[in-house]
Amino acid sequence: MGGWVEGDPVGDRVFLDLPAFSPERGGVLPAVRVAYETWGTLAADGGNAVLVEHALTGDSHVVGPAGPGHPTPGWWDGLVGPGAPLDTDRFFVVCANVLGGCQGTTGPSSLDPDGIRWGSRFPEVTVGDQVRVEAALADALGIDRWACVVGGSMGGMRALEWAVALPERVGTLFFLASGAVATADQIGTQTTQQAAVRSDPRWAGGDYDPADPPLQGLGVARRIAHLTYRSAFELGERFGSAVQEDGRFAVASYLEHHADKLGRRFDAGSYVVLTETMNSWDVGRGRGGVEAALGRVTARSVVAGVDSDRLYPITQQQQVADGLDVPLHVIASPYGHDGFLIEVDAVGKLLRDLLR
Repeated sequence: MGGWVEGDPVGDRVFLDLPAFSPERGGVLPAVRVAYETWGTLAADGGNAVLVEHALTGDSHVVGPAGPGHPTPGWWDGLVGPGAPLDTDRFFVVCANVLGGCQGTTGPSSLDPDGIRWGSRFPEVTVGDQVRVEAALADALGIDRWACVVGGSMGGMRALEWAVALPERVGTLFFLASGAVATADQIGTQTTQQAAVRSDPRWAGGDYDPADPPLQGLGVARRIAHLTYRSAFELGERFGSAVQEDGRFAVASYLEHHADKLGRRFDAGSYVVLTETMNSWDVGRGRGGVEAALGRVTARSVVAGVDSDRLYPITQQQQVADGLDVPLHVIASPYGHDGFLIEVDAVGKLLRDLLR
């Protein structure tokens, strides 16, 4: 139940242990462990490396089957592999579980040096903190410059942060279904999800029993989130107001299924920490504003969004495209925000064009 913990099957993960890390908003992590996966072979000069950035409840398992250590199949299957848009005959592809996550990288469910779960003591982390950890991973792997950094949703935030904070280390940028700064709508939605988690009596201030986690609160949070991930049109076409034989609305049963599914593979503490990371996102903070920050980018860039996305609407990608002086590519999809994961053919074509 919940995220990966020490003693679980490792699966395809590889681990890197880093020294003490000080998040920009305070606190100290005496050590950080990073879980990551790779595909393909790194060139002698390190110049063929691609970084894929996962979204909120993703992890390092971009492609591959479910199995020991991996409760679900790859979350972007079809994008990485021989002959795929991220062609592993050409590229060395890397994906790391994010700082604050729960699939092998240090987060609230990890143990501190005394063998106690961090829980409520885990410090607040920013997108910039997460990218600094990824930069340390790149250094350890011998990668001075990424051929491409790819990310959608929360992963798009880190991809953009890489291109702004470390422009000399990013050759090309693929920014998808995300924004340059958190909006009031996103912050409102995500703080409501956090309130749902915290309202579960089992939350215990963040120091809950891992054998009895706050699954009810996490499930409500996931229901709220999933409504923002899909479009009203798709939900209407699939479910309408249909009622099942058990008397439940079909759409309610669908949301419950996704809530239960997340509870089996994700940690509630990480959910709160990572949604707060998203709430604090502003690529222009300390850089003179969004426009000035985007002016630092030197990577050849593709910016894309999904036409039916109500969580990260097209206007947010348009702001980034305008700031980078590139056209906005609009992916037509009935699926809403999740279209960035589902429309693999359309996403793959844009990636092939960028990397050609």
